[in-house]
Amino acid sequence: MTGKLNIVLTVLLVGCALSVVNARYQARHLFIDLERLQQQQRQLDIDWSQLQLDQSTLGKNERIEQIAVSKLNMAPLTPARTQYLTEGAQ
Repeated sequence: MTGKLNIVLTVLLVGCALSVVNARYQARHLFIDLERLQQQQRQLDIDWSQLQLDQSTLGKNERIEQIAVSKLNMAPLTPARTQYLTEGAQ
């Protein structure tokens, strides 16, 4: 009777040991995934900050005016170049 009990307890012990090994293996993989995702989050935060900086730089009035003058050949509006339209006039 004690021989069978020892065999059952040994099988349970081996089963528990394998379960612990499997749990640690999965925990290690989850930790590696967590580290990888945290690194990706940090990179995305850096990219987001860079995009916000680029947006604020590209949206400045001076830059827009410079592009309008240099690339689109636009000129500032002056009162001499302004034409007023009135209703009914020909």
